[in-house]
Amino acid sequence: MLKNYTEKTSVAKTIIALIVVAILEFIAFYILLPPLNIHDIGSWIFQGFFVLLFLIATFFCSKENNIEQLSVTIVSKIVTAVIAIGVVVVVIGGLTSLEIFNASRYSSLIKVKECKFEDEIAQTDTVNDIALMDTKSARVVGERAIGSLSDLVSQYVINQDYNQIDYNGQPKKVATLEYADFFKWFNNRKNGIPGYVLVDPVEFEAEYIKLDKPIKYTSSARFNDKLQRKLRFEYPTAIFEGYYFELDNDGNPYYICPTLTAKIGLFGGKDVKGVVIFDPCTGKSKYYDVKNVPQWVDRVYDGDLATRKFDWYGTLSDGFINSIIGQKDCKITTEDYGYKVMDDDVWIYTGVTSVIDDSSNIGFVMINARTGETRYFKAAGAEEFSAMDAAEGQVQNLGYKASFPAIINIGGEPTYFMVLKDKSNLVKQYALVNVKKYSIVATGTSQKDTLNTYRKLIKENGVKTSSGKYKNIEQQYKHEQVTVKDIKYINMSGETYVYITSNVGNVYKM
Repeated sequence: MLKNYTEKTSVAKTIIALIVVAILEFIAFYILLPPLNIHDIGSWIFQGFFVLLFLIATFFCSKENNIEQLSVTIVSKIVTAVIAIGVVVVVIGGLTSLEIFNASRYSSLIKVKECKFEDEIAQTDTVNDIALMDTKSARVVGERAIGSLSDLVSQYVINQDYNQIDYNGQPKKVATLEYADFFKWFNNRKNGIPGYVLVDPVEFEAEYIKLDKPIKYTSSARFNDKLQRKLRFEYPTAIFEGYYFELDNDGNPYYICPTLTAKIGLFGGKDVKGVVIFDPCTGKSKYYDVKNVPQWVDRVYDGDLATRKFDWYGTLSDGFINSIIGQKDCKITTEDYGYKVMDDDVWIYTGVTSVIDDSSNIGFVMINARTGETRYFKAAGAEEFSAMDAAEGQVQNLGYKASFPAIINIGGEPTYFMVLKDKSNLVKQYALVNVKKYSIVATGTSQKDTLNTYRKLIKENGVKTSSGKYKNIEQQYKHEQVTVKDIKYINMSGETYVYITSNVGNVYKM
């Protein structure tokens, strides 16, 4: 009789232990929000911890009664077997994901198109329409936009992660407001977040945009209003790469949330599988396959992921052994990257250097952040940080620091263009540095003066430049035959502009 009672007590305690562990796991899941996905090693660790916790609990249930209970022993053996199988799967899955066994698969995750710089990058006649503002400067300008709005400043802060977007053909940086702290969220949760900040990285201006319908779900919200929690419960198996705040063509806010999957083995070769587009005002979301992402979306591929895939291509194309020994034709991207709006898309660009000698670039790569299209350009010369040092050297007495440069085409010459900032991240000067000869450095307080100085320097140094005409001019310009009525020549800032008026009143400028 006592034995039966003890057995029932042990079984009851085992069931209670299972319930307690399940509750603890749910609480941990609610807080940590891990993906329930076999391709995420963190998910295995998360589940393994609570399975192990349950095993320990069943062990103490058996130990406490000083007898070996059959039911408890069976449960313990099952749990132990599950843990053992999990360890074996993780080990084998990890080994089969290693680069040493899958070099060709890693290098084939992207297709790289080799292009000529002068054919793909249009020549720049002026430099006053190029986005140069980095995130640090955007923060300074953005703070000014809401600085005079006391009702906002006291309750909200601007998200520090300004996202580069293409907004109706124009480069912009955008960031949503966030709750300043828990109590600010608690007091304003019914009203939500009223708007966002839109920064013009060309004109160095910012404006606050008030929304008709406020944002409810964001990273700074708490409990079920938290963006990541809302998405995790709707997509429990998704491995989210990030949560990027963007605007559609009408200025409506969305979070673009790429999802990843392993392409090699169980954990290796993580790449974008699809995108969840989330409306933070209504809480509605929709999943898109990576090939069907809407045109207005800009950031499907993160810069870190995009450059990592190119590094796999650059180092593993001739095998894993070659990437370690010999390293023939191995190349990798430089340490940082920038963004360039081109062809109605945002492109990630960075220099490419040899793994053997990283003091200079052998070219640079541009990766479409929406489609993943990758273009490689051979352009030997200074890597970005050497160019930044060269620009800073010109103004070392002023102590200005250079931003990560943009790559532009001036007279067929690859050229770095960057801003020079003071300690407050305010733009003070501009700099142009020739990629091939980074001793050719032009600085100035205005973009136009900097460009004029640069053109004089490359001429003085005997650098041959093209006339600026396109190779396939018929495809770039519309030809018209007109009857000329009047011609006027106007001199402005050392340049001559020709205005041709046709007999029907059309005016052509050259």
